[in-house]
Amino acid sequence: MTLTRRRPERATGPAPLPARPRPLRAFAVAVTVLAVLALAAATGQALLGRGLAVDEVWPALLRDSGDPIGERILWELRLPRAAVALLAGACLGVSGLLLQIALRNPLASPELTGVGGGAVLGVVLALRLGLVSGQAHTAVLAALCGGLAGGALLWLLSGRGRSDPTWLTINGVIVGIALSGLTSVLLVLSQAEAAGALRWLTGSLTGMTPAHAFLLLPWAAAGIGAAWLLSPVLAVLQGGDDHAQAVGLAPRPARFAVLLTAILLAAAAVSVVGMAGFVGLIAPLLASALIGREPRLLVPVAALVGAVVLSGADALAQGVTTLVPAGPQTQRLGLPAGSITSIVGAALLVIAVRRRGLLNT
Repeated sequence: MTLTRRRPERATGPAPLPARPRPLRAFAVAVTVLAVLALAAATGQALLGRGLAVDEVWPALLRDSGDPIGERILWELRLPRAAVALLAGACLGVSGLLLQIALRNPLASPELTGVGGGAVLGVVLALRLGLVSGQAHTAVLAALCGGLAGGALLWLLSGRGRSDPTWLTINGVIVGIALSGLTSVLLVLSQAEAAGALRWLTGSLTGMTPAHAFLLLPWAAAGIGAAWLLSPVLAVLQGGDDHAQAVGLAPRPARFAVLLTAILLAAAAVSVVGMAGFVGLIAPLLASALIGREPRLLVPVAALVGAVVLSGADALAQGVTTLVPAGPQTQRLGLPAGSITSIVGAALLVIAVRRRGLLNT
């Protein structure tokens, strides 16, 4: 009697489907939650403010309140303000993400790379020269030129220290302070324009109208769309220049395209709402913490986080404004949204610098 070893039969059925990637699941959850938060923040912006009580908002929204002034406040001021906050926050969030990937610096943002300060200086200088009348597309172009000049100044100043995130951040702060000083000099020389230019320095959404929303919309759509189309390039740049050359991508032209898109987005936001501090720093850090570092998913999530941050900050600012009474000899406090984002962003920056792990990612 001989024993024969029986071979196991091979499966003839179809191979099991691979498990659904966890990043896509996290992306779907993040997008859903952030969309709800963005809607909640925009609703808070529409409900809060002066001239229209909370219980009068819904009738004014349906245009059957019988109060034409209240309807104009809602449709021509509050709703455009919420739309501009969402668009500008999305622009700044994606701009910060592109800067962080292109410079390989997790602390890069428009205000820490000279881009934001340069954009503000460009708008104020154009106003001083009479090239910009109110809000027009020329303001975006002026901010774009200023942002390019600010980024180039940082690039030249950093020299060989461009690869060091800490050194690049320190130089970015120096460049930002210098550009802010030049902006202050221009405002001192023209006192009449100082009040009108204040919102570009503080990041304020006061006085936004449908014209501001329509001005920002095409620039935001083009910039964010270009950023998403550059997702494969961003994924390669994350691996460094050697990796890019190994896969056949020239790193310098690719980095220039990414930086130009980042500056365009920052300039568009700054030309309308001013420099809302640290939105471009907060949004990419939170987005990467939610879904990881895949650029194809990071771009829309960073846009949503930026929209939520700026809209929520403005809703909070309006809430604080309504709580401060206006006396007979004082005006009611009008708190800019940029002050809220600057406080939160500065705290996050301190935490990020103290945690050396963020600088090594």
